[in-house]
Amino acid sequence: MKRLLSFALAMLLLTHGAVTTSAMEADNEDIEGKIVIYTSMYQFAIDMMTEALKEEFPNLEVEFFYGGTGSLQTKLAGEMGDDLNGVLSCDMLLVAEPAYSLELKEYGYLEQMEIENPDELLRFEYDEEGYWYPARTLNMVLAYNPELYGEDEVPHTFKEFAEDESMKGLISMSDPLTSGTAMAAIVALSDKYGYEYFDALGKNQVMIESGSTALAKLQTGECKEIMILEESVLRARKEDGSKIEVIYPDDGVILIPSTVMTIAEDKSANANLEACEAVTKWFLSEAGQKYILAGYMHSVLAGMKEVPYDSIDTDELISKDIGVDWERCYHDREEIRTRFQEAVTISE
Repeated sequence: MKRLLSFALAMLLLTHGAVTTSAMEADNEDIEGKIVIYTSMYQFAIDMMTEALKEEFPNLEVEFFYGGTGSLQTKLAGEMGDDLNGVLSCDMLLVAEPAYSLELKEYGYLEQMEIENPDELLRFEYDEEGYWYPARTLNMVLAYNPELYGEDEVPHTFKEFAEDESMKGLISMSDPLTSGTAMAAIVALSDKYGYEYFDALGKNQVMIESGSTALAKLQTGECKEIMILEESVLRARKEDGSKIEVIYPDDGVILIPSTVMTIAEDKSANANLEACEAVTKWFLSEAGQKYILAGYMHSVLAGMKEVPYDSIDTDELISKDIGVDWERCYHDREEIRTRFQEAVTISE
C-alpha cells in the first residue's frame, strides 16, 4: 500500500508539472504511430515513464521492453544476425552505459539525432555526431546496515571493500557478465587498481548476486557491506522505510551515464524517426528529467540542482567520479570479463 500511495503521489505531482511546463505539448499531438523501446530501467520507472509519455504524446503508442543490459545485448545480437544486417524489434534503446552505444554505432545500427546546444544542455559526455546522448545517471556506491554495524566497522573505499579481511564472505556485488553497471564498475576499478582488484575480491569471497538479494542480506546480517547502485538504496529508504545507508566511497564514486539511442531507420521495428526524435528530446527536457529524479537517478542536465530522494549534490559526485574508460569497456570487454570470472567466480 505504501508503494502504491508513493507511486500515485509521484505521478500526480510529476504529471502536473509535465503538463504545465511542456511548451511542446501541442506539437506532440501530431506525433503518431508506434515505437518500441528496449530498456534496462527498473519496472516501476518504466511504469512512470509510460504514463508520462501517454500524457505528452497522446497519439503515439510507446511500448517498453525490459531486460538487464546483458540480456538485452544477447537479444539484440540474435536480432542482428551473424551478418549484422537484421532488422531489430525496437526503435530506441535506453541501456546502462555508453560502451554498448559505441558498439552499435560501429555496427551501423544507430541513427543521428540532432539536439540543440548539447554542450550547454548536458553535464555528461555525449556522441558528438549525435548517435547517443546520456539520459539518466546511475551511481555505483557502497551500502551497509547501521542497525547491525557501526559506520566505523565497514570500509569507506572500494579498495578496502575488496581487501579488508574482516569482510571476508560478508560482501556482495552484481554480476558484470550480465549487468552493464557492474561491468562499468569493474572496468573503472581495474583501471584504478589493476586486475589485482579482482584477485582481492576473490580472496575476500565476494558474493555475486542481484541487488535485491544483496539488500535483503544486509537486512539479515548475511552481508556486512555491498557494492550497489545508489538508486536501489534510495528507493528502499523511501518506499520501504529501510535504514540501510549509502557510503559514497572516499576513493571515488562510479558514475554511469545511461544512454538513449535511436535505431537506424532501415533497421528499426517501426521506422518512426519523427517520434524517436521527439521522445529523445522529451527525455532530455526538464519535464522528462523530473521522472529520472523520481526514479532515484541523477539528472543529466547541466544546472539541474534537484537530486534524487535523500541523495547528495550531483556536481559534487561528478567531482569525485573515478571515471570509466568506455572504449576499454567495449573493446576489452571479453578480456575483462574473463579475468574477473577467473579471479572471482571460479575463486576457491
